[in-house]
Amino acid sequence: MPQAEVEAVAEGVESAVPPGTPRARRRASRGAAAEEAGAEDAPVRRAGARTPAGSGHGATPRTSDPRPDLRSHTDTGKAARPPGQRLRAHATREIDQALDALGWGGNRIHAGVHLARKNLRRARATLALGADGLGPGAALVDRELRDLNRDLSQLRDAHALVETLDRLLRGGELAPDARRLLARARRAAAAARAAAARRAREDDPGLGRRRALLRVLRAALRAMPWAQLQPEHWRAAVAASLQRVARAGERARASGGDEDWHDWRRRARRLSQQQRALKSAGLGADAPRFDKRQIERLGEAQDLNLLLDHCGKGSPFAKAERGALKAFARGELAGARERIQAGSEGRSPE
Repeated sequence: MPQAEVEAVAEGVESAVPPGTPRARRRASRGAAAEEAGAEDAPVRRAGARTPAGSGHGATPRTSDPRPDLRSHTDTGKAARPPGQRLRAHATREIDQALDALGWGGNRIHAGVHLARKNLRRARATLALGADGLGPGAALVDRELRDLNRDLSQLRDAHALVETLDRLLRGGELAPDARRLLARARRAAAAARAAAARRAREDDPGLGRRRALLRVLRAALRAMPWAQLQPEHWRAAVAASLQRVARAGERARASGGDEDWHDWRRRARRLSQQQRALKSAGLGADAPRFDKRQIERLGEAQDLNLLLDHCGKGSPFAKAERGALKAFARGELAGARERIQAGSEGRSPE
């Protein structure tokens, strides 16, 4: 799945534990939610246990199910918890899913790293909603999560390049020469991706070192004073995010520089992740509203920048083909940015 599609605001499908995951891992991915539910749910679960039906003569017919509505109780218990603790539950789930994804082996290492990096960004976006209300430890944990994400970026970029070429090859209006060029580039990118995976396994088998660090960060995140957060904390954070997105968009449109466009995309992605966290915590009324399609287009443009970046020093592509790949990517990038500009100005993109 291309980078742009999976990082749109409606990212929930990719956040789920994928089919085929061993049962133990599926249980682990639900661990944070069960932990956050707390002891108050235990009596209800016991009360709601099914009593074996009577057998033989004299069994009393059962006319109704006396068990309480467990879903209703869970929702009530969630609402009764302070909003900050619900935000903590969301951030913890994201880290738990990152831990699980980083343990995926074989060819799934690429998908696992991709998902884990998304989870880490979402956890950081949730931390940012706490603003100064989480104390000085929040900045430390955020910095470590950022560094861990960057540490995984080389492996992720190798996979994202293959995904970008796959998306371009699925395009319906490619000239035969361009299609052959992209197909050769895709084979070279796939070979580079396999080599990156081998290096990662040799350097950190099973990504165990990264996962050990992430467990420490998970504990530190949960130790913060989330229950003390007040609405003004996350509302101020959302207002600041909205302003940053607006300013970044203005800079990118004015300068046309790649870094400014990338910054716009990052800011917009953070905003979408904060919307997701607030809705997960039952704070949808405070969630920001924005053009979701615009975030997808910004991601598509960044995919093309990634292709351009791989046409320079250390490129996996044959030297004779880099010029043609650059020309193709620049043409596609210009079109993508034009569509983003049209959307920002309220025009219908062609």
